[in-house]
Amino acid sequence: MTVGHHMREFHDLPVFEFPTEDARVELPDAAAVAWRLSAPTYSEPEDELWEPLFERFLKTVDTGRVRAVVVGGWDEAYENSSADIVAALIGANNRLTGLEAVFLGDMDSEDCEISWIIQSDVTPLLAAYPALREFGVRGGSELAFPSIRHTGLETLVVETGGLGADVVRGIAGSDLPALENLELWLGTDTYGADSTPEDLAPLLSGSSFPALRSLGLCNSVIQDEIAAAVASAPVVARIERLNLSMGVLTDEGAAALLDGQPLTHLAHLDLSHHFLSEAMRERVLAALAPHGVTVVLDDALEPEEYNGVVYRFVAVAE
Repeated sequence: MTVGHHMREFHDLPVFEFPTEDARVELPDAAAVAWRLSAPTYSEPEDELWEPLFERFLKTVDTGRVRAVVVGGWDEAYENSSADIVAALIGANNRLTGLEAVFLGDMDSEDCEISWIIQSDVTPLLAAYPALREFGVRGGSELAFPSIRHTGLETLVVETGGLGADVVRGIAGSDLPALENLELWLGTDTYGADSTPEDLAPLLSGSSFPALRSLGLCNSVIQDEIAAAVASAPVVARIERLNLSMGVLTDEGAAALLDGQPLTHLAHLDLSHHFLSEAMRERVLAALAPHGVTVVLDDALEPEEYNGVVYRFVAVAE
């Protein structure tokens, strides 16, 4: 599966597409929407590229009132990295003085497959906006996230079909005292995922992110190992929402999760996109639902078999 549509809401604001030069569109109040700034990924000579579009945006909108920016596509995003986009946003930090949220790479599969998006080191962007509260990025190819300190960030989402261990370690080792929501799409080794639960150790131990209340470790080909690690992770005792969806979760991982520490304090547990037996689904619900835990369990997926080998798949890969 792939990412099938552009974002419709971001930072609790409706997403509004900044129009083309010749469009006659009334613009909303600058603070009332998340501004989507996007250029064609397969551009024609007459198309406006991302950097000129961004300059026009800065001249058109009351930049001091802009709260959220969604970066969509840029020219040949499957070959050109996001480094120039990051630099442009950094260069505008004296104008985007009210910016609270940035999402980098809102492309669907027709724009650019998630594992083809070429990213870059995104941490200078965070450093340039110390008041940023929410940051998201899509695409793991060439993505870098060395450990940083940021005192304002409350939500961090990294969506990939394959997340490198160096990025996982960089995020887990960061100093983010205000972080409440963390969601990582770990992906599959086919597209660069090479992390292990040990790479998440600072996060799982509870020594990182003292404000964390919602944790998503999703879309993983090693979802059973992740579930087993979470089962004994001290951080789980103080979170309210746990998301282990989109991955290759089988009865082995679910059993490890249930046999570990109590999960009855959770408000929400998402196990959607799974490979659990009916008996295991019933066991999960019986263990948690009576305690008021909302458990998301859709119908089980069927493994595929080819030449006697059984294959299970994550929700989002290529």
